Amino acid sequence: MLQDYLSGCKGNFKEHTELRAQVNTNKRVVLLAGNMVSNAEVRKGGISARVYRGGTYGFASGAEYTPQSVKSVLAAATENAAFMDANIKKGLPPLPSLANADGANPPKTALKSPIFEDIPQSILIEYARRLDELITRNCKNISSRTIVADALYMEKLLAVSDGADSHFFQPRAMVYAWLTAETSDGVPVELFKSFSHVGRFDEHFKKADELEKDINDLYEALMDKREGVYANAGLSKCVLHPDLAGMLSHEAVGHTVEADLVLGGSVAGHNLNKQVASELISMTDFAHTALGKPCPLPIYVDDEGTPAEDAVLIKDGVLKGYMHSRESAQHFGVRPQGNARAFEFSDKPLIRMRNTAILPGTSQLNDMIAGVDDGYFLVKTGNGQADSTGEFMFSVDLGYEIKKGKLGRAIRETTISGVAFEMLKTVDMVSDDMSWEISGFCGKGQPMTTSMGGPALRCDMNMGGR
Repeated sequence: MLQDYLSGCKGNFKEHTELRAQVNTNKRVVLLAGNMVSNAEVRKGGISARVYRGGTYGFASGAEYTPQSVKSVLAAATENAAFMDANIKKGLPPLPSLANADGANPPKTALKSPIFEDIPQSILIEYARRLDELITRNCKNISSRTIVADALYMEKLLAVSDGADSHFFQPRAMVYAWLTAETSDGVPVELFKSFSHVGRFDEHFKKADELEKDINDLYEALMDKREGVYANAGLSKCVLHPDLAGMLSHEAVGHTVEADLVLGGSVAGHNLNKQVASELISMTDFAHTALGKPCPLPIYVDDEGTPAEDAVLIKDGVLKGYMHSRESAQHFGVRPQGNARAFEFSDKPLIRMRNTAILPGTSQLNDMIAGVDDGYFLVKTGNGQADSTGEFMFSVDLGYEIKKGKLGRAIRETTISGVAFEMLKTVDMVSDDMSWEISGFCGKGQPMTTSMGGPALRCDMNMGGR
């Protein structure tokens, strides 16, 4: 664990200052068709400092973490802040004070223990091999398979002039499985499933056989897709699986309500306090607790020292707020809620989502499907993109026809597209359950661990067809 060389420098802070020491450790093993093609451990760490003066920041970082390097980086950031202020001359007042920031760190039970025992690479290798053997044994009609076992540890020490000092440590364990088959006419079809948890790898992935049902379900879906048909292009009544709804909420809605993108001209800028979705839609970026349970990736203090609170984004279809850094919160005249985060020690904090989700409704998934005469149940999404207008296009890797209220044939890969705020206005049913996805990274400027969630949604969706 990181030794504290930061607290002793706080007496030298003259303006708003953030000192952050950080180490990221990533272990990864990749098997392709049973052959190990990657076996890597990467460790990146160092110190950064950011100083605010007159509306601009001075930033500096270094890869060496010693008492002397902390002083050097702090001095460089202070000098850079003076230079930026003298040349840009924004002339803005200091950032507003954060009152009552003490005590913002999580309770000790939330971190379980400040001592973390690392695991050898051999644990990931052995698990990947066992899972590959399971797939070989159970999935006879595939042409290729890929297994990834991954462990990421992120540790941060933060000392700030105004706010909450914090010690953040979050291990994340992930397993990914890709299965590929071929159709009767030789076209490859692929499906992917991820498994992820917060905690040490061997705490959550003990035996590969524990994933047998999930792998068998993935294989069965792949066989369905192999015999699938092409979707009809055009507007269709669709039921979105919670995983797909969560991805849309993150990519097509969440980014438009990040305050830096709002200031850059996103569609959310002129929609505050306006109806942007069906009254059935409410959406929140949760900090550390959601619906009475711990969030998948809890954040208690962000990398500016702001105590984390939930950010209500949409309430009953009305856009209620944005996600902020301290600087953007000052601009909009609101209180920051802890959304400024950095992935590596040399990264500046950016406004990022944490645990973003559409809230559950009151409908049953079976009833949502039963009410569709001719449409689609969309289950898995792959690559996609969305922009600041809320316009999106995503691939659909797995889906099924709905005919007269019943699931029909699987469909081949297709796309969905639209404008998020327009699509959300067509939602007429929201399921009473939800799921979370925490295996990926958000790629806004720099990677970042985030989680996204939601219930199933029934809406009108533009299908790409063949």
